[in-house]
Amino acid sequence: MHGVYLLWWVQERHVSPAAVAVVLAAGDLALTALEVPTGWLADRYGYRASLIFGSALQVAGMLWCWLGRGIPGLLTASLLVACGDAFRSGADQALLYRSCLALDREADFQAIEARTRAATLSALVLLLVTGGAIVHRWSYAAGWILESILSALGLCVACAMTAAPPAINVSRGEATSETTSAAPSPTQRHTAVATLAAAIAPASCLGGMAVAFAFFVQTSGWADVDRATTLVGVVTLAEAAGAVLAQRVADDMRTRLVLAGVGIGLLTMALLHPTALIPATVGLSFLSGAAEPLRATAIQRLTSDNARARAASIANACDKVVATLALIVAGSLQRRR
Repeated sequence: MHGVYLLWWVQERHVSPAAVAVVLAAGDLALTALEVPTGWLADRYGYRASLIFGSALQVAGMLWCWLGRGIPGLLTASLLVACGDAFRSGADQALLYRSCLALDREADFQAIEARTRAATLSALVLLLVTGGAIVHRWSYAAGWILESILSALGLCVACAMTAAPPAINVSRGEATSETTSAAPSPTQRHTAVATLAAAIAPASCLGGMAVAFAFFVQTSGWADVDRATTLVGVVTLAEAAGAVLAQRVADDMRTRLVLAGVGIGLLTMALLHPTALIPATVGLSFLSGAAEPLRATAIQRLTSDNARARAASIANACDKVVATLALIVAGSLQRRR
């Protein structure tokens, strides 16, 4: 229902578009605010438990999207989905990395994360097309039933997972400090924070630029329903292709800076030549898809074992903040245009 849920609330549930926009914005704000607290809970009580609880909230959110009425129903559904996303965010990468460590396959984390992301994005495009066809042929109810079943299957997968044991070794970034001192010095802490920020920032900036460009294209006179739908599909597939590339490139600062530099080049090209806006949007999505698995790998390698979900959640919260700011800038430029 990813492609038609707005039509469901506006046309079938008769909620005004303005109210839908405000409620969805509230859901995004709630997700950003909950990222770090839920990451702490995942580190404290277990990644598997966090995934199970988040998946259960996702099922409840889908059912409420279908059965809820009016603005209160929409707000409840939006908050349930936001809470479910927050509990799963970070815990999935932390569980995967700890599992790789337990199996002595730490080097495989980047490739597995990249393949998983590529498969997820490709499946999203398939579901986008399938959902619209199901609603067109049968009804919205059929679409929501299928959406709820898929969410329930996700809950079953989470329940079938095995909790990986805590890692005996420390993170690469903390190995030196922990072997020399029980409490890192302020300089060491500042260095660690700066290193983590440098790992997070390029992917967040690329993602924000991709979101802003896609918004600019979709709200221009060029876009109609068919073109906008096609653009969303192409952009998502480009992001999946970028994740495929991430399986084969090195996880280091130079690679991340190269991706960011190419992204700045695409931004400059689109600003100087408006006809290049659509290719730049696709290119930025590709770069964003490549940068995310590299960042996930860097975060897990730099973070201590008792803070893996929190670190990944901080990165996701940064993505949300940057994307929101980028949308505000894009909206302002579009109004001036």
